[in-house]
Amino acid sequence: MDSYQELISVIALTAGVGWASGINLYALVLVLGIAGATGNIQLPAELAVVQSPMVIMAAGVMYVIEFIADKVPGVDTGWDTLHTFIRIPAGAMLAAGAVGDVTPALEIAAGLMGGTLAGASHLTKASTRAVINTSPEPVSNWTASISEDLLVLGGLWTMFNHPVLFLCLMVLFIALVIWLLPKLWRLIKKIFRKIGEWLGMVEKPVTRTVPDVEPPVALPPEERSP
Repeated sequence: MDSYQELISVIALTAGVGWASGINLYALVLVLGIAGATGNIQLPAELAVVQSPMVIMAAGVMYVIEFIADKVPGVDTGWDTLHTFIRIPAGAMLAAGAVGDVTPALEIAAGLMGGTLAGASHLTKASTRAVINTSPEPVSNWTASISEDLLVLGGLWTMFNHPVLFLCLMVLFIALVIWLLPKLWRLIKKIFRKIGEWLGMVEKPVTRTVPDVEPPVALPPEERSP
């Protein structure tokens, strides 16, 4: 039974660090570092580096910067675009370290799973923010940003305290992403096309109208040609 619980915990940690990396990497590293350094959680040796005071301090500074950038319309989308090349590789690396000292094959499998979940959560977040930015008011950005932070904190708490429930939620998350992402991408494509038409960079589609043709009028018998 202990082996089973340990396996579930490792799988939940692997999936959790990948998923959380795609939403808020710095919050994840900060929480893991503080919780590990204070002895509240026992991290695998491969992840013990996040407990370093230098790593905790760097994650804290970057979290503050992201906390501000994430709430400014337009800036948040630029920030997300830049972090496409940071969150996904970091999610893969953290997931590979979460499985501990195992065979290279298992590390690669864990890295692939973590990178995939990081990519899914990151693309969902970035796409949602791009749609939200069509409204210039900052309230929706603040609401979305704070909700994402709370989601990461709640997800990490669930991951450590109720790993089975967390894995069930991950299955629902994957199903939601499969259903939602295509719709978000179609909507974003339409938004960018409208912006391109407004800037004159994209030609507006030509709407062809069929001219009204009056039906032929039947001539009286006396006017018809013989």
